[in-house]
Amino acid sequence: MSETTTFRPLAQAQISSSGCYLMGAFNPPHVTVESPATDAMTDLSKVPSATIFAEATLDGANRSMLARGVRLLLVVGEHNRIVGVATSVDVLGEKPVLTAQKRRCQRGDLRIADVMVPVDKMEALAINDVKHAVVGDIVATLKADGRAHALVVGKSPEGQQVLLGIFSVSQIARQLGVPLHTHEIARTFAEIEAVIAGI
Repeated sequence: MSETTTFRPLAQAQISSSGCYLMGAFNPPHVTVESPATDAMTDLSKVPSATIFAEATLDGANRSMLARGVRLLLVVGEHNRIVGVATSVDVLGEKPVLTAQKRRCQRGDLRIADVMVPVDKMEALAINDVKHAVVGDIVATLKADGRAHALVVGKSPEGQQVLLGIFSVSQIARQLGVPLHTHEIARTFAEIEAVIAGI
């Protein structure tokens, strides 16, 4: 940009007196257990994924989750390739304590690579299956696996496997109108099942 470039202030727009609304991407829609599963999936083509490098500290990962309002971080390496995932339970639960004891080091010496679930131990749902599923199917899948999250994968035009979305039991609960119980996944599932039984 040249030194002679001048910038001009933009005109100000008036906020409507009848209300200014957030776009739908920021407000996931209310769903029922019969709604299409994709209505409860975080679409990573529309919402930036929460990522972290394997060398990050556990405290840094916790701050990143709090700042982004998420409980799962995708751990990435070179060329944005996923090398693992780390959840709030991996970072704040007993795993770091046990790992530090085993290695005879301090918790503060650990990195995300030490507590993450590596990519070769991860499983995901295929987007083609998700497109033919309903929210109740996703809840059943998460419960059967005892997990709070499920990744959704597909193929890029070049044929590479790519991460397309994420399901989160906490987001599904919010969209169903179920009260959330932080770090109490079993209780959250019980509340969701109560909603399903009442239908």
